Amino acid sequence: MAKTFQRVIGVAILLGAGALSLPVAASFLDGPSTDNWIVPAQMGAMAVIGAVCGLALPAMVPAGASTPVRALFGTGLGLLAAAVGLGIFWILLNGLGGA
Repeated sequence: MAKTFQRVIGVAILLGAGALSLPVAASFLDGPSTDNWIVPAQMGAMAVIGAVCGLALPAMVPAGASTPVRALFGTGLGLLAAAVGLGIFWILLNGLGGA
């Protein structure tokens, strides 16, 4: 598989999962005693998804990286995608003026 194709697929997976992970986490954890766990659950899930993408798609990480470095780099990309998803939902729910 070509490196560019792997990168495009990886970015699409991470951005899609980043955008969908917040409402999925909120649907399971929306309750009086679990409200504070929505964002940490989203970040944890995206860290795992990012690590899997980093391991499965070697073109997303620097060339010649070892397996742990690929997993850590993918984790960072997953957390970045989660932050993008969180920002998108913040803007959609509150507008550009904020809450």
